[in-house]
Amino acid sequence: MDSLAIRQRLDALIAERGDDYASLSRMLGRNPTYVQQFVKRGVPRRLSEDDRRMLAAHFGIAERLLGGPEDAGDRVVAVRPGTSAIGDYVLIPHLDIGASAGSGADPGPENPLATLAFQATWVRSVASGRPEALSVIRVEGDSMLPTLADGDHILVDGDDRERLRDGIYVLRTDDALLVKRLSVNPATRRLTIRSDNDAYPSWDNCDPASVAVIGRVVWVGRRLA
Repeated sequence: MDSLAIRQRLDALIAERGDDYASLSRMLGRNPTYVQQFVKRGVPRRLSEDDRRMLAAHFGIAERLLGGPEDAGDRVVAVRPGTSAIGDYVLIPHLDIGASAGSGADPGPENPLATLAFQATWVRSVASGRPEALSVIRVEGDSMLPTLADGDHILVDGDDRERLRDGIYVLRTDDALLVKRLSVNPATRRLTIRSDNDAYPSWDNCDPASVAVIGRVVWVGRRLA
């Protein structure tokens, strides 16, 4: 298929879905200008197999429409809002939500900023249940330093909130989101909620029934300066 036709089709799909070049580039694990360079300048000349597969999954179209082989043909992967899987990848929404490592942050609209691709085998090794229960959100504030920094992105497992144990969790309180470390008293099952930054207070002997747990933090990623 002609490269120009592929680029024009991809550009039309991006506009139709309300996506943007930079978010799609990040989904592919590329630099933020990668998709724009391909669409506008034809660099690279062809999409790699992995990039083509993830873009086809994201838009729910056959790979051949983005330059894939005809015999891969009419296999269309329906991608519903949220998390989907294709091949050896799981696509996880990066939500427009901040979890405060501080006094609490308004959760904001739960709209996907992008869709991030993780290897399915790796996801199964860190998540407790369904891939659909996973989301990526950002950290706001410094109360979890040095473990988590302002601007970090965390993978939250929404299925891992019933069997509480020592670890880092996202909590909801008074319509705000917090990311804190929980410790469980093995005798009483009461909780200690604390920050890794000693400059912030802790809450001891908390009733688990009074704590609204969103999910367990299972991974963190950050941009290097």
